[in-house]
Amino acid sequence: MAAASVLHEHLYRIRRVDYEKMAESGVFGDSHVELLYGLIVQMSPKGPLHDGTIDILAKLFIRQLGDRTTVRIQNAFAASDGSEPEPDITIVPPGDYRKAHPEKALLVIEVADSSLETDREAKARLYAECGVPEYWVVNVRDGIVEVHTEIVRGAYTRVQPHRHGDHIRLVAFPDVEIAVSDVF
Repeated sequence: MAAASVLHEHLYRIRRVDYEKMAESGVFGDSHVELLYGLIVQMSPKGPLHDGTIDILAKLFIRQLGDRTTVRIQNAFAASDGSEPEPDITIVPPGDYRKAHPEKALLVIEVADSSLETDREAKARLYAECGVPEYWVVNVRDGIVEVHTEIVRGAYTRVQPHRHGDHIRLVAFPDVEIAVSDVF
């Protein structure tokens, strides 16, 4: 453990613009990676439960939000100069994102199984720091949607678990309500 902490101090962190150039040139090949805090991080493997849950969420949001937003599925989000995660679902203002990844999100959702700790800790901190007003961790292990809101000094101060039978109203669109039972 001591060696890892010594090495951590000497890591070279890259900027998002350099990461994008590397990705465009094929440096990562078929590897599924994302940029978090200047570090290139291997993403967790996905399975049918993970992917099927994303499909369900995408349909729910596209149906309820229509043209009021753009619903992005596992696409890059320009969170900061040193971070470009690929959230499972990102609800962003409507627009054409063919020239640049969105830098603002209204809601970010991570579907979590093996990535639960990372999604609750590092990703929650990242999304709060870049001002995402609402962040969901869809915990497929336990059938819970953890809704993170109320940012104070770069951290979500309210985390509310929602279970089967509960309904969630979106912060940015209070007229939109998602039933947890529709997600699982």
